[in-house]
Amino acid sequence: MIKEIIINSTSSQNRVAIIEDNYLVDFFVEHPEKRRMVGDIYLGRVARILPGIKAAFIDIGMQHDAFLHFSDIGDRLSELSSILEDDDIDDSDEDLSGTESAPGKKNQAKPEDDQKKEYTIPKLHKGQDIIIQVTKEPVGNKGVRVTSAISLPGRFCVLLPFDNKIGISKKIPDFRERKRLKSMAKSILPDNCGLIIRTAAKDQSEESLSDDLRYLVKTWEDMQAQVKNEKPPALLYQDLNTTDSVIRDLFTPDISKVIIDSKKLHKQIKTYIHLMQPALADKIELFRGQQSIFEAFKIDEQIKTLMGRKVQLPSGGYLIIEHTEAMVVVDVNSGRYAAKKEQELNSLKTDLEASREIARQLRLRDIGGLIVCDFIDLDDEKNRKKVYDELKKEFRRDRAKVSVLPMTDFGLVQITRQRIRENILHTMNEVCTFCLGTGLLTKRSNLLHEMEVWLKNFRRKSSERFLILNVHPSLGDKLKEGNINKIMKLQFKYFIRIRMDEKETYSPASFQFISAKTGKDLTQEFTN
Repeated sequence: MIKEIIINSTSSQNRVAIIEDNYLVDFFVEHPEKRRMVGDIYLGRVARILPGIKAAFIDIGMQHDAFLHFSDIGDRLSELSSILEDDDIDDSDEDLSGTESAPGKKNQAKPEDDQKKEYTIPKLHKGQDIIIQVTKEPVGNKGVRVTSAISLPGRFCVLLPFDNKIGISKKIPDFRERKRLKSMAKSILPDNCGLIIRTAAKDQSEESLSDDLRYLVKTWEDMQAQVKNEKPPALLYQDLNTTDSVIRDLFTPDISKVIIDSKKLHKQIKTYIHLMQPALADKIELFRGQQSIFEAFKIDEQIKTLMGRKVQLPSGGYLIIEHTEAMVVVDVNSGRYAAKKEQELNSLKTDLEASREIARQLRLRDIGGLIVCDFIDLDDEKNRKKVYDELKKEFRRDRAKVSVLPMTDFGLVQITRQRIRENILHTMNEVCTFCLGTGLLTKRSNLLHEMEVWLKNFRRKSSERFLILNVHPSLGDKLKEGNINKIMKLQFKYFIRIRMDEKETYSPASFQFISAKTGKDLTQEFTN
């Protein structure tokens, strides 16, 4: 399998695609106006403590206060507090899997532990200064989620201040290599710190790990010094942008090539890799083609499917992906596929194809939270289990934490996927100012009815007799239909003179009445 990283850089955005045999499997977009925040470390101040929801809100200088759940308050809060105020633990080994690049995940409780653990708030009170790290970006009206369990990711390892644990990625299965890395980590690790050895550290020398760790320790020391001179809220550490973090976290020896269409970015990334992992530097190439790099690798046409709600399946079936406030709903349809007479076998084949595509689409679109999938009904319990097992197998490739429940008798599968940032759909699109995200507009016939009701209220309550009506041209055409058009009928019926103003900038789903005398917008004032 040929695995490549393709980077397209323009003045307006950077786009990073990861492809396997020319098939898009991961996609990232970096906008200059929306900087990546996960991994950033702030000096904040406790604004509110709400025991009822087991959380505190931290002022870090943003529009919405950061959300700190009690389960995200690290065991070493007292040590962090001592830095703000001007304390050797025996080493313990811990395997950490799937969290090597996610800041602050090491101390999060497992789901099954949540029922048993009584969360407390050690030394946390309103107005207290606290060092926290962003683990999830803001989504909608929700602020960032943060943790007090600080972690600093590097190329080969992740430094865990005040943790005193050594973890090795389970993606390094070789026992001897794990033992070697653990021994190296113990020899170079400073006091009162823990370490996660990342997958990229496999077969690396002690010097490489030591250099990486030395840089992280220096970063942490600089932060501790900065804290003493800062007042909250203050940004203490800013993690790498999206493009650089993809290179740091995902450029491993199994990547065949990294192809970049920007000379500046190519030089920057090549310099970084020369310093950190020279053996991989030859895999970085500059794209010199005439056409767009994403067109050359046929990535643009695959990205278009990310924006649509309908996704085709190989055998003729398709998925419908709908976003709601509470969850994402995926509907599986067979389309015209009926290769065999047995309905059960046809349904099973479509459901298995859908399982593979659902796992891929959730990764590509970076959809998190609750996802409910409505599969085609299967009567045989064994077949339902096959679909469940296929989903679990496909999600093993996902870097985000995913939980899947077995299929119900109604063909529903419930999935939760770790949400770190806004999904691609929200990153690349804005809410329509006309339909406000619903995808629906009020029918023109209904607007005419609302307009007449408004005029009736206005005529009863006001003595004014001259109005200006602002409408979209589509509604204006409806008002001008017929020999005696609707606007004339309304004027005669209510004895009001109406001058109509049509503009494309007006919403096609509403109308606006303006007083000709004062220029005041009267629409809301006389609406029931």
